[in-house]
Amino acid sequence: MNWKVIVVVVAGALFPFAGMAADPVQIGKFNDWRAYTYDDPGGKICYVVSEPKEAKGKYTSRGDVYFLVTHRPKGDVFEEVSMIAGYTFKQGSEPLVTVSRRKFKFYTEGDAAWVFQKDESALVKEMKAGSTMVVQGTSSRGTVTTDTYSLSGITAALRAIDKECGRK
Repeated sequence: MNWKVIVVVVAGALFPFAGMAADPVQIGKFNDWRAYTYDDPGGKICYVVSEPKEAKGKYTSRGDVYFLVTHRPKGDVFEEVSMIAGYTFKQGSEPLVTVSRRKFKFYTEGDAAWVFQKDESALVKEMKAGSTMVVQGTSSRGTVTTDTYSLSGITAALRAIDKECGRK
C-alpha cells in the first residue's frame, strides 16, 4: 500500500479531524522505520511507522498492519505508542508486545490498540535498545496473530520527529 494512503488511513483511525489535515510529509526513512509530519487543525503531528517483517496466524485475509509512535506537541502528547492490527480485535483482549523479554499490554478499540500511558516511555526505551519486537493479538474471530518487527532505525526515526516537533 502507498505510504500516503497509509498515513491517511492511520490518521483517520487515530486522530480527530484528520480528514481536514494537510498531506503528510515524509521527513526520513531510517532502515525499517519512516518518519512523517503533517499539519492538523489541532496542531502539528509527527510520527514514526513500520510494518512487520513477519506476520503469522491462521487467517484467510488481513488488512494492513502498522506500529506507530506519535508526538502531538500542542496536546503535550509525546511517545504515544499504538498499532493497527489489520483486523478488529476481540473485545476485551489485551494485545501483548514483547521487546527484550519485557512485556507490555495494550488496550484496544476496533482495529487499533494503544499501550497503557504509564508504560509508553518504558516501551519506547526498550524499542530503542532492542533489535526486534513481537506483537501478539487476537481477532474478533479468535484468530491469534504474531507479528515480528525490526527495530533497526527506530532511534534515528524518533530523533527526527523529536526535532521536527520541538521535543527536547
